[in-house]
Amino acid sequence: MTHVRPTPGAEPPTDGARRSGRRAGRREAGSDLPFPHEADVTSVRATLRSPRRLRIEVLAGLVVALALIPEAISFSIIAGVDPRVGLFASFTMAVSIAFLGGRPAMISAATGAVALVIAPVVREHGMDYFIATVILAGVIQIVLGLLGVARLMRFIPRSVMVGFVNALAILIFLAQVPHLVGVPWVVYPLVAVGIAVMVFLPRVTTAVPAPLVAILALTLFTVLAAVAVPTVGDEGQLPESLPSLLLPHVPLTLETLSIIAPYALAMALVGLMESLMTAKLVDDITDTHSNKTREAWGQGAANIITGFFGGMGGCAMIGQTMINVKASRARTRISTFLAGMFLLILVVGLGDVVAVIPMAALVAVMVMVSVGTFDWHSITPSTLRRMPRSETLVMLATVAVVVVTHNLAIGVIVGVIVAMVLFARRVAHFTSVVDLAHPDPDTRVYAVVGELFFASSNDLVTQFDYVGDPVNVIIDLSQSHVWDASTVAALDAITTKYAAKGKTVTITGLNDSSQQRHDRLAGHLSGEH
Repeated sequence: MTHVRPTPGAEPPTDGARRSGRRAGRREAGSDLPFPHEADVTSVRATLRSPRRLRIEVLAGLVVALALIPEAISFSIIAGVDPRVGLFASFTMAVSIAFLGGRPAMISAATGAVALVIAPVVREHGMDYFIATVILAGVIQIVLGLLGVARLMRFIPRSVMVGFVNALAILIFLAQVPHLVGVPWVVYPLVAVGIAVMVFLPRVTTAVPAPLVAILALTLFTVLAAVAVPTVGDEGQLPESLPSLLLPHVPLTLETLSIIAPYALAMALVGLMESLMTAKLVDDITDTHSNKTREAWGQGAANIITGFFGGMGGCAMIGQTMINVKASRARTRISTFLAGMFLLILVVGLGDVVAVIPMAALVAVMVMVSVGTFDWHSITPSTLRRMPRSETLVMLATVAVVVVTHNLAIGVIVGVIVAMVLFARRVAHFTSVVDLAHPDPDTRVYAVVGELFFASSNDLVTQFDYVGDPVNVIIDLSQSHVWDASTVAALDAITTKYAAKGKTVTITGLNDSSQQRHDRLAGHLSGEH
């Protein structure tokens, strides 16, 4: 199997990702699957030359388009806009990001997180301000992308990523619950049959995506048997015309900017975080690398295009991306582009047909996506026993915040903060002061071992015997490193305390960067100097 050479600066895959990638590579090398060479699985040109691979991309795009329709309608309702706004946004986002994005096979469309963030704009100021907010959010995302915001992904720990994935799976499942409450009893066996098809059909053949077979089979059954169950048409009215280019009618003033800027910034940050996290997840699943910087500014450009077509904007859709990548095994931009095109064809040209698809079929698909997305290994007793408690706490904090707030971005931020606090607390206890030598009765040598920063240096002042030490004290820092001004201030305090007792302190062993920091700041961090 040929391995992809990582791009410099890329995030290294986790051990789990390497294992899953190797498993995926072995599966894709099998006779049933069209990916004999992992190195070119994301190549559009190679896919167009392979009928089998092209078939998978086309069918994947169709499945994703079908799954996008009810989601886009429901997100439009959350945002307080016409269903067409969400549907057209999903079309323009998917088609645009297929060309502009940095992660092949990832699906971008109208999302619930974005809908929640900008819903107050349309309620309080109307549609024109709503569209202007989407366009400004796209501009902000482009600026952040060009400034290198994608590089911040390296600071997201593995435990936060696991929490993100597990929380995502829970949210996908919870989103299906309303479709299972207060419905005719026949919905439940339909969902069960749909799940059974997706579990057992891949064991027989992978020629056609199992989710597509489940959707078609359940639709044919409900139509031919005249079974009355909730359908896609019940979710909202489908559009009958193509989207058109428009400009928001808002005054170009500072007052307008003050109204839309806070919402645009929030939308930009939430959209980027979800998109970059999803891109990293797809990287791990496919064992391939993506260009996160391109994905960041590509999301911004796609939102600008969407805004000018009257859409509500969006970001990467994690559930639909999992359908595309895991359930349907797509790997290229073709599936993303076709998802958008099929969506437009289905809702505008075949709206009457799409409207009869039972929601039970789409619920079954999303339940399987939820089960497949959850990292079950992370909660097995053997893993929990082996994993440090702090790592488990970070994962649980991420999951809890996401489930409570229904906002993946907030959960990730909280998870990163918890991880940073626990890391700082753990590292702070690695620093120690050792009584190294007594070369003569008037001299005592201490060695400081460990990294010195704000958390560890706070206790440094208390670890010396200011009264009992001789007149000459040497502090050897050759086994440590001075990282910040807090450490220099702590060393100043130690020197001052010894001086008050008539004793002299000599600091030795500083490496070059520590010496430069100490020389620049020592004696200048207190108003007394």
